[in-house]
Amino acid sequence: MDTNETNSETVEVTAKEAIDCLIHLRFQPDGSVVEIGERPLNVPAQKWFNYLSGHTLNCYQALSGGRGLFRLPREKVDALKAACAVENAT
Repeated sequence: MDTNETNSETVEVTAKEAIDCLIHLRFQPDGSVVEIGERPLNVPAQKWFNYLSGHTLNCYQALSGGRGLFRLPREKVDALKAACAVENAT
């Protein structure tokens, strides 16, 4: 069972919503995240990637060369950053 189906906080971006934020990321050869944009303070890169992956749907695009990006509206990014920072603080 896909965990995104049961998560009530999952964000799915529809075509009607304006995508005005691109969160770029880079992976190490072993698949761990080495760099990611829009990361909240004191949240490791891998944890931010895992949070975005678990709380968004149809927003991630894999790119060549160990890179990828999330396409999200600015309001959703701000809400996800705040929620992740609170979760990470506890």
